[in-house]
Amino acid sequence: MMKTAAIYARVSSDRQKENHTIASQVTALLQHAESHEYMVPAEWQFQDERYSGATLLRPGLEALRDLAAAGQLEAVFIYSPDRLSRKYAYQVLLIEELSRCGVEVIFLKSPSGMTPEDQLLVQFQGMIAEYERAQIAKRSRRGKCHRAQQGSVNVLSGAPFGYRYMKKSESSAA
Repeated sequence: MMKTAAIYARVSSDRQKENHTIASQVTALLQHAESHEYMVPAEWQFQDERYSGATLLRPGLEALRDLAAAGQLEAVFIYSPDRLSRKYAYQVLLIEELSRCGVEVIFLKSPSGMTPEDQLLVQFQGMIAEYERAQIAKRSRRGKCHRAQQGSVNVLSGAPFGYRYMKKSESSAA
């Protein structure tokens, strides 16, 4: 008898969206679920595109949590812990919440057992994901600061709605 499961996939940047990384996550998750005899209804395939893993306010994640709280779900497949959250504390909170609802959280790129060693490895992955997010933010700030020092400042990083951004040229005033 097939068990019921949901999948959850997330990408945070436009570049990831353009590279179809969410589609590749969904494909891998569905294949893994099927190979372990889980049925994943189309309406239980939750995705969050362009949402940071540093926040809990994501439509797909909220729908997944609601489904789990309703007791309709046996398992959820997630590609890796950093797709669930980039904050270690949020990962622990979400895994605990889902577990209390009787939902098994299964990561494709993480240990599958529930031994203390497996749990420790998932915790390390969560802390590393949080560190990696902080490093990305630090590099981004450094790059923006460097560009500002070079005279290439674009506070909005694009023109406001209804306007076009025109680059500085010899004929235009600064």
